[in-house]
Amino acid sequence: MPGRGDTGRSGGERGDKPGAGPGGAARPGRTRRPTMVDVAREAGVALRTVSRVVNGDATVGDELAARIRGAIEHLGYRPDVRARQLRSGRTGTLGAAVRHIADAHPVLRAVDETAREAGLTVVAMSTEDDPEREREAVTSMVGRRMDGIVIEPIADAHQYLQPEIDSGLAVVAFDRPATGVEVDTVLSDNRGGIRQAFAHLAAQGHRRIGYIGDDERIYTGHERAAAFRQCLRAAGLPADGLVHPGPIEEERIGAALDSLRRGPEPVTALVTGNFSTSVAVIRALGPDYGSTALVGFDDFGLADLLRPGLTVVAQGEREIGRTAIELFRARLAEPARPVRTVIVTTSLVTRGSGEIAP
Repeated sequence: MPGRGDTGRSGGERGDKPGAGPGGAARPGRTRRPTMVDVAREAGVALRTVSRVVNGDATVGDELAARIRGAIEHLGYRPDVRARQLRSGRTGTLGAAVRHIADAHPVLRAVDETAREAGLTVVAMSTEDDPEREREAVTSMVGRRMDGIVIEPIADAHQYLQPEIDSGLAVVAFDRPATGVEVDTVLSDNRGGIRQAFAHLAAQGHRRIGYIGDDERIYTGHERAAAFRQCLRAAGLPADGLVHPGPIEEERIGAALDSLRRGPEPVTALVTGNFSTSVAVIRALGPDYGSTALVGFDDFGLADLLRPGLTVVAQGEREIGRTAIELFRARLAEPARPVRTVIVTTSLVTRGSGEIAP
């Protein structure tokens, strides 16, 4: 029979249990987290070897690394992220300030997927096209000491970011440039995409082509409307009455559509400047959808289920997101390197609506 104070186990066994407290007694209601020392003891290796495996050192032999990973799994060891952050001076987190989280956001999804592959955590916030909300979101992220921010700019000025950039914050803008600061940027070929849409409709025989797009105070709205005007001039066509940029409001878009289709010289084809405009135009057309040729800028889910399917200029969202993370990581690795702007090409996806004859 064990004597009083004897648990029936050796002192060494008591001391080796990760859940034991001082003297081998488990602390009531609390279990000590296993450490690298415990992993080293379990695997029968030196502590520095465990550290090398935990930190991804590929020079550790496969058999030895497998034994250490087995011990990690058996004990339920998890690296102390906070300690690693203190040593490296980095948090492993990336902020993402985007226009609308509630909507499907393919670029944000690609940013998140690529970041996770690199061992980064993404924290996203919506700006809702509000410059003040954008600044609040970015300032909040900066206050949480994130390693960097990926931003879909909406404000007219971003000089408030300059002190943080000077202090080492990595900032990458996508979809549109930041204003007043020089940061790495990823953009779609907005003008090239509009040229693709216009040329495709012209090739179907259309000569009266109208445009309905976003507000020109927004970079993408300006670029796409300007490109459409250039297409009209190059074709020797007047731009008066054919180009309708403005806020994404159903009443405004419905009025523009009515003007284009019911004027003295009605259009036979339309180009819409983004996903939201395309949806509003399709809704306004109602049962008349399919009577006027239509090419939308931006692809979206269910576009292929319409009858006819919606022909679109598709942006390379996955490439935009992947490139944004690549630029972010490059900036962390080499803070003084020159700022880069990457233009991602678009592609025309034909589904029927853009192939309707005049």
